[in-house]
Amino acid sequence: MSPYRGPGVLADPDELLRMRIRAEHDVFAVRQRGREVAAVVGLDRQDQVRVATALSEVGRLMLMGTGGATVIFDLVDDGAPALRVRAEATDPSGADLDDLASLMAPVARLVDELTLQTPPDPVRVVILRRFPPGMRRLPRGRVAEIRAALESRAPAGPLDELAAQNEQLLATLEQVQQQRDELLRLNGELEETNRGVMALYGQLSSELEETNRGVVALYAELDERSAQLREASEAKTRFLANASHELRAPVTSIIGLARLLGTGDGPLTPDQAEQIELIDNSATDLLRVVNDLLDLAKAESGRIEPQWEKVALAEVFAQLRAVISGLGQRPDVDLVVDDPVGVPPLLTDPVLLTQVLRNLVTNALKFTEHGAVRLSATCRDGDRVTVSVQDTGIGIPEDQQQRIFEEFYQVPGARPVGQPGARGTGLGLPYARRLALLLGGDLRVRSRVGQGSTFTVELPLRTGSRQGVR
Repeated sequence: MSPYRGPGVLADPDELLRMRIRAEHDVFAVRQRGREVAAVVGLDRQDQVRVATALSEVGRLMLMGTGGATVIFDLVDDGAPALRVRAEATDPSGADLDDLASLMAPVARLVDELTLQTPPDPVRVVILRRFPPGMRRLPRGRVAEIRAALESRAPAGPLDELAAQNEQLLATLEQVQQQRDELLRLNGELEETNRGVMALYGQLSSELEETNRGVVALYAELDERSAQLREASEAKTRFLANASHELRAPVTSIIGLARLLGTGDGPLTPDQAEQIELIDNSATDLLRVVNDLLDLAKAESGRIEPQWEKVALAEVFAQLRAVISGLGQRPDVDLVVDDPVGVPPLLTDPVLLTQVLRNLVTNALKFTEHGAVRLSATCRDGDRVTVSVQDTGIGIPEDQQQRIFEEFYQVPGARPVGQPGARGTGLGLPYARRLALLLGGDLRVRSRVGQGSTFTVELPLRTGSRQGVR
């Protein structure tokens, strides 16, 4: 069978070949041409076999169902170049299109796309096999050369095509055998790997079970230690409370007796007066330590219950200014109390808040040699009040700024200004932070050595601590 071009039909620029199927031997020719076209456009051997097999089946079905077909090979590019083959029915009038569609379905697995067009369009089957990634569309000059070569080439006979088909079948069977052998080898390796994985899984399961037992034992030990720590903390709190309570009465008596001796009827020698003053000062310091211990014990035991009420900071600031001014200050240090303008009343405990601020202000005055201690307040984000105590004192090293909130901790070398031998108890700041937390806020510090410190108490404006009072 020779290539066919109908009368008056012009070839598309990318059309490669046009043939007719009118008898059984034409199906062999179409198969052969399909393989040849697939080869010259650059498809690999497997794709050549797929295209040839698909055309052979389509040609046979079209011959049986519609009496024959015109087969057109061309190149298309709808985003990716591809070989397209259209088989248009010769006489579709008596064709059972539903039956033809069902018979075409298995052929679709051999190509990228297979569509059956039905009336009102001409009845045709369209096959599409895309080029592999990286392959470009053939230039027009090359397409013309291929078309001329295919038209001049005489098709082989049915026996030649059958021999070629058998050769392809043998090659395919050999390839299948190789794949089967490779699959058996991979299955063997997979079984060996599975045995190793199962052994490893068993080992890991045993190790995990052993680790879990260790973790459970560790948690049990941690729970026991936590209980011991709680008991020790409760015992320490009880000891501090009891010892402070028992010490307060005799210390107060010592202070009273010392002052009674100092104001007695008989005159005192200078040495006696100095000794009595020393007793009075020492007992006063001891009473302050006892009171700090008792306050800290109350805070730790949870026996302090805030009494929530609306508090105006201006009143608290005025009270602090009066109390601290009455204690006397060094002339080189100014106490500056800024009016809390724009800060609304907040819901808090005025007594506990006053204790916190008085502690911070007196502490700042003790460690400031010259300059000022400033007390101020601002309202932040509409629901938080920030009260700051800023000084120009000796400052705190950065690595010590969190440790000052530990009980009994004192910054090495730090002593109140003008009192080289005096040392604090290390309880004031921990107590102040506990009270701030109890009021629903927090106490933080920023400081630089030689430039001073800023202690900041942040409190809720309308919500009372953990009790959620509003």
